[in-house]
Amino acid sequence: MSEILKITGLTKKYGSLFAIDDLSLNIDKGDVFGILGPNGSGKTTTLSIVTGIIHATRGSFLWFGEKPHPSSYQRIGSLIETPNFYPYLSLYQNLHIVSKIKETPSKDINHVLGLTNLLARKHSQFITLSLGMKQRLGIAAAMLGNPEVLVLDEPTNGLDPEGFAEVRELILQEASAGKTIILASHVLDEVEKVCSHVAILKKGKILTSGKVHELLYKDDLIKITTKKSDELYEALIRGGWTKTIEKEENEIRLTLNSDKTPGALNEFAFKNGFILDKIEVLKQSLESQFLEIVK
Repeated sequence: MSEILKITGLTKKYGSLFAIDDLSLNIDKGDVFGILGPNGSGKTTTLSIVTGIIHATRGSFLWFGEKPHPSSYQRIGSLIETPNFYPYLSLYQNLHIVSKIKETPSKDINHVLGLTNLLARKHSQFITLSLGMKQRLGIAAAMLGNPEVLVLDEPTNGLDPEGFAEVRELILQEASAGKTIILASHVLDEVEKVCSHVAILKKGKILTSGKVHELLYKDDLIKITTKKSDELYEALIRGGWTKTIEKEENEIRLTLNSDKTPGALNEFAFKNGFILDKIEVLKQSLESQFLEIVK
């Protein structure tokens, strides 16, 4: 896969405060890459630097394998922080101005309004919109010109559950069309349902990064209930089955070593005469991973 964005040693200081500190990331074509972290972790600063809004203190980044230049940014659509539009102009008029600035065809305006479910309000003044609608208009503006990359800072900010679902489907739709999407969020559920890759930030540093499904399904928690819990507990330890294990009354809670599977564990118990009243595999959510990492 071709590399879309390469960030190397990016640092931004405000006085003695590090907003981001020696941050490095690689994002490939077709990724839906989530930058996840609590407020103040450096997500918006990172996206603001790579979209040319602010300058880094040090470090570098490449778009499409090259140092950034005006033609690079024409291939990128971005929504950073709160969208700003003229309050007394209509949605269509606001997007017409954005279209002129971005030098994109005006015929795209109705298309992106339709994609963001705002076409029926195209003649409404911006000031009359709800916060969620304003956010969707910002996404529509980012999509003008059919850019190869979408950079979205908190794209579901202010949205109700229905709006959240609409934006999620829109992002997945754009990703399926081959676009690369980079989004910052502190909403764990958003990243878990939308992203293929994730980097977790805390105080401007990357704590971990990788494919979402690898982080999501790492170290499943298994709960076993059996009347012979003492004997099974000892057998599992002796057999080298577990990474972690603890027991309370008849319930054993464990995580398996990487070469073991729940199916093999069940077979081991059966062959050794242990009757399991219950075996339950609990997939650890990205939330539990996130809380474990940042706590």
